Amino acid sequence: MSATTETHPWDVVAGTLADAGCDLVVGLPSDEPGLMDAAGAVPGLTVVGVRDQRAGACAAIGHAAVTGRPAVLAVNSGPSFANALTGLLEASSLGAPVVVVTTRVPALGIGRGGFQHTDQAAMAAPLAKWTFLVEDPRQLTWALRRAVHLAVNGAPGVVLIEIADEVLRAPAPERRPAPPVRRLRFAADAEEVRRAAALLAAARLPVVVAGGGCKPAGAGPAVRRLAELLGAPVFTTAAGRGVIDEEHPLACGLVGLYTTPPADRLLADADVVLAIGSRLEETARMGWDGLDDKTLVHVDVDPAVFLTALEPEVALLGDAAVVAGQLADALAEPAAQAPAATGRAARTAAVAAVRDGMRARHTPAAGPGLTVSDALRMLQESVRRDATLVQENGLHDMWGYHCPVVSVGDGARVITPGEQTMVGFGLPAAVGAAVADPARRTVLVCGDGAFEMGLAALPTAVERGLGLTVLVLDNGGYGWPRFVRAEEGAPDALTRFAAPSHTDAAVRALGGDAVRCTTAAELAAALDGAAKAHAEGRTTVITVPVHDTDVPVGVRRVFADPTAPEHPAATAPPTGAAA
Repeated sequence: MSATTETHPWDVVAGTLADAGCDLVVGLPSDEPGLMDAAGAVPGLTVVGVRDQRAGACAAIGHAAVTGRPAVLAVNSGPSFANALTGLLEASSLGAPVVVVTTRVPALGIGRGGFQHTDQAAMAAPLAKWTFLVEDPRQLTWALRRAVHLAVNGAPGVVLIEIADEVLRAPAPERRPAPPVRRLRFAADAEEVRRAAALLAAARLPVVVAGGGCKPAGAGPAVRRLAELLGAPVFTTAAGRGVIDEEHPLACGLVGLYTTPPADRLLADADVVLAIGSRLEETARMGWDGLDDKTLVHVDVDPAVFLTALEPEVALLGDAAVVAGQLADALAEPAAQAPAATGRAARTAAVAAVRDGMRARHTPAAGPGLTVSDALRMLQESVRRDATLVQENGLHDMWGYHCPVVSVGDGARVITPGEQTMVGFGLPAAVGAAVADPARRTVLVCGDGAFEMGLAALPTAVERGLGLTVLVLDNGGYGWPRFVRAEEGAPDALTRFAAPSHTDAAVRALGGDAVRCTTAAELAAALDGAAKAHAEGRTTVITVPVHDTDVPVGVRRVFADPTAPEHPAATAPPTGAAA
């Protein structure tokens, strides 16, 4: 292939990233023309300007989650880089492939008060898989391609490339077009696969847990086949949601904190747990009785995952889809089918009974008012099960993690924060997701505090005509600290907003629709309007006042009195809701 001739090093950067398989560059414009400017001239690269670097990092996460491709965050040394760190913390927690490209001040200014100099590599070290400073133009294309390779391979994650000012002032280096960076797939050790298959086949009640690592691997079909061969219930982590259709007869919703009773009985009774593509982080283990005593078969692409939370009986290192296929093939062999079939019918019947119990427990409430569950069901009926669902992790919106309150298909895109659960993640992540697939409905469920914190992303949604639908569950403050304080009998005045909300005015000023709903009829009309607004590229924000007592079932099960009423009276006045 012949070399290309570019006029500036930024042109080389943009072209290299496009060749490597990136399709989004998000950030704020720099003082001088930089990466965003160069990327705008490269076919196949989409450039998105944001108002806040933190929002830019979250938008990169949302875009990568929908496309499966690495996203690029363009920042500069100093406050620009530091402001992005909260979003990058979330990207690291989620294992999102984000390539951060930043600048470094001139070498002569380092240690001598150089303007906006900061030790970016040291700041990013706990978050990044790899950091590299490009100090010679000849390193440029190599460093960028290696960054993309590391972002998508192994455990996906954040990488940081700093480009020294001297490199950007030098003549553009030669760049030869190259093929996209490939996601590497590899199988687990065959003998270990046979050992794991034997454990699963002989299990009384095996349980499958699918994590976020199943998504980039495309492991859904293999996981489904594996579960069907075993007759095993399938749970997902929050990040793994959408790997399997939640209407599948073996699907039992989410694991840990987000488990919907009576599905928790299956987790408690399991003797063998097969975890695929999950680190089994704390929220996945919350409320799981006896987990430490169960036999664990753990599948992951990253060896560092094993023995982090629990020690597995069998650790299978490999791609989630490939290894799930290996296990399914082993279980389909005649020698394994006999023991696996012994309890399959009974397990399938038990899962069916649990699914019936979940549906019976979470039927719509009667009355003219709205519970959070009612509002979420109506939202899903409006946007359908294959929409892109973006979630925060506040108190009331955690109802959306509970199946069948919300039930997603395997064609849906579900985007959640990771274990860091930064407040304000949702709106910018929704922007990135909608940019990746504008025709698909993108909906965000969040609290009023999270919406206010992410509001800087709203102008970008308007500028790009994304037509987002946002459901804001408004309790007039910060619900989670208020809930914890109530459990401890502590003062909660600081958790309540005293000033009136300004968000409706901001939405309307930007040409969007803002509606407040207290009844099912009002919400139905607002959702009809949101569908029309989406088609016209306008954002709709629907606010539903909620009650402090409308606490998700998983939170009650793990942190509070599980015998408390499931729902508040729908006609009761919301505690602390803004007028």
